[in-house]
Amino acid sequence: MIISPTEIADVLLIKPRVFEDDRGFFMESFNRKLFLEKTGLKLDFVQDNHSRSLQGVLRGLHYQVNQPQGKLVRAVLGEIFDVVVDIRRSSPTFGFWIGEHLSADNKHQIWVPPGMAHGFLVLSEAAEVLYKTTDYYAPACERTIRWDDPDLNITWPLSVAPTLSVKDQAGAWLKDAEVFA
Repeated sequence: MIISPTEIADVLLIKPRVFEDDRGFFMESFNRKLFLEKTGLKLDFVQDNHSRSLQGVLRGLHYQVNQPQGKLVRAVLGEIFDVVVDIRRSSPTFGFWIGEHLSADNKHQIWVPPGMAHGFLVLSEAAEVLYKTTDYYAPACERTIRWDDPDLNITWPLSVAPTLSVKDQAGAWLKDAEVFA
């Protein structure tokens, strides 16, 4: 497993070892002991989530206050452009974002630590995304930052306007959002 830092402290790009042959492939998508050895992070996942979305769907930018979640994200079908935004006001990278292509083909994963907003855009005809979380979903704690916030200036690979949920259409601007200290 290759674990690489990104431009935002604590956000990691993970490239698992994949064993392929004419029958298919095998990989460990997570190994707690190995992850601890390589990162120093002792993660306790409590929930697994699975979403399916069609091309052009943009989900996010989501996060939870009071019950922040760390997320280990991967695409198991199709391809997404995955975005993480640092919303820790005391961080030197507050308001910075990183974007990575995650796909069933490349099998890359992103570690999204607590204190970040997260979202993704589906690039393929459909995509299925799996992610493990370090805390439970708490609807009362959920917040959304607008995907098109000009202060973030995220370069989404869009050719047409994305399909958004009502919740995502009503997201807050970063300057008005409840963020982390």
